[in-house]
Amino acid sequence: MVKRYAYSPLIDTGAVVRELPVSAGSPAPFTLENERFTLKMDETTRVYGLGETVRGVNKRGWIYESWCTDETFHSEEKRSLYGAHNFILVSGEVTFGAFFDLPGRITFDLGYTDSDLICITPERFALDLYLITGDSLKDIVAQFRRLIGKSYLPPRWAFGFGQSRWGYVKEEDIRRCIDAYQKARIPLDMLYLDIDYMDSFKDFTVNTERFPDLKAFAAEMKERGIRLIPIIDAAVKQEEGYSVYEEGRQKRYFCQDRDGRDFVVGVWPGKSLLPDFLNPEAARWFGSRYKALTDLGIEGFWNDMNEPALFYSEQGLHNAFSELKELDGKNLDIWSYFRTRNLMVNLQNSDEDYKLFYHQTPRGRFSHYDLHNLYGYHMTKSAYDALCELRDEPSLLFSRASYIGAHRYGGVWTGDNHTWWSHILLSLQQMPGLNMCGFLFSGSDIGGFAGNCTRDLLIRWMSFAVFTPLMRNHSAAGTRSQEAFAFGDTEVFRYIIELRYRLIPYLYGEFVKAVEDDAMFFRPLVFDYEEDAIAATVEDQLMVGDSLMIAPIYRQNADARHVYLPEAMTQVRMHQGDISTEELNKGWHYISVPLGDVVFFCRKPFPLAKAAENTAALDWDDVAYIG
Repeated sequence: MVKRYAYSPLIDTGAVVRELPVSAGSPAPFTLENERFTLKMDETTRVYGLGETVRGVNKRGWIYESWCTDETFHSEEKRSLYGAHNFILVSGEVTFGAFFDLPGRITFDLGYTDSDLICITPERFALDLYLITGDSLKDIVAQFRRLIGKSYLPPRWAFGFGQSRWGYVKEEDIRRCIDAYQKARIPLDMLYLDIDYMDSFKDFTVNTERFPDLKAFAAEMKERGIRLIPIIDAAVKQEEGYSVYEEGRQKRYFCQDRDGRDFVVGVWPGKSLLPDFLNPEAARWFGSRYKALTDLGIEGFWNDMNEPALFYSEQGLHNAFSELKELDGKNLDIWSYFRTRNLMVNLQNSDEDYKLFYHQTPRGRFSHYDLHNLYGYHMTKSAYDALCELRDEPSLLFSRASYIGAHRYGGVWTGDNHTWWSHILLSLQQMPGLNMCGFLFSGSDIGGFAGNCTRDLLIRWMSFAVFTPLMRNHSAAGTRSQEAFAFGDTEVFRYIIELRYRLIPYLYGEFVKAVEDDAMFFRPLVFDYEEDAIAATVEDQLMVGDSLMIAPIYRQNADARHVYLPEAMTQVRMHQGDISTEELNKGWHYISVPLGDVVFFCRKPFPLAKAAENTAALDWDDVAYIG
């Protein structure tokens, strides 16, 4: 059962697709006082959800701020990442789900200030609250998912393996990469283009010195079984003669300041303007611009920097330089030095800047600050709607920033992670939270985006990522190469990625079922075994679809780990491309997992295909059932 409580919402965010009557009275089991929602927890209470966040599957004990944030260090003390996913599932004496439909900042204090108290505080008390009860944890999630609409279904080829790097700056870099993959016989379906392909970082342009004929190059790659997937950033360069800028300025499609002037910010191209994606006419216009690349044979995109990420605003930069001039030549003590340093650091993604520009919505004009969390969502919707018109076939589309509702139009990747062993575990623990909020097509940058990856870390990360719907290796410019061929011995990587392709009939089939049934593709063990007290405490294993359970290695130099089986299961081991099985009883087991082996578990038979060089070569009908 779902109840709706309305507290003067500013706008319809678009997150909810069902019209529900407003309930009267108190939003029990919450207590509402002083515009805060509180709930006393008992010792057994667990809190799930919140989508893309740090820390464990059970979120109890920390404080989170729902605020789409360009955050480059995903460490445990962080309160916000790129997505704003305001759904929690409380399991305890009272079990229920709660969705706080608010486009601005909201704080979820889940036992941080008071270890026994949930305290949820909207910065602006203007929201819809949906409370959901049901027969089980999975039932509550399914009801919520029916409330917010069906999840995005990508094309089947999107389940192939993709290679990306900020630093493939010209055609020859990409050819060398593809040649190395194909020489090593490592399957591959996609090659991602980061900002290097653009002309001066301008959206919907191509640097013709680096890519003289992108249409011919895309066709050449397609002939080799590879699709090119370019990045699109949220900001448009301010440059006379640049058609996207000129048309957007003329039609007033960019966000403006209080006085109606285009609001100038700094991002990759330098001075830029922000398309007003919350203005439906502007969103349709920006979406139509994807045609510049679909006409070249492009079949998918990844949208970035759409929190929106701001390096600075023109006004903020002016103010900072003015203060720096005042400090020039003075004797700076420690506090003056900190002030000087912070003048530049605090320019980036400033709340004060977010308060200075406005959106023209169907409900009127609003400060961006009040609607901040909807920006990336509406960029994704803009692209999805346009691609449905521009292309006869489904497109690959995923985003960095998101709000619940965006799950209907694209997937997400978890942003600029690091080459840290802990980020394998973080990725695993983010998956079920994202699934609860409708984001089924998700994954992390394999090997870590920032930092220098090692061979063993990449092997262990890939051994987990063979199960994530989005499987992409991505790294930053200036870091060590971490392609699957970069560490000399390519055979171990070939076996692991071949396993991914062998699993695709199962993974894609279970993904489609999760979309159709409003279910979770990834689930904590307790969601399937609610009466099992041990399952409720396991934070590093997940159910994948209806048949499989995974328990990856995520510690350096570990070659074994403890695994809990909630029921008797079949252990499946991939060793040097060969598959073997072993029956195991319910309970704890100490499982040996040498580097390069992939070990997982099944409770029902599942299909395993033959290895293929890409999804086009995969025989979906020639499968053997394991388990």
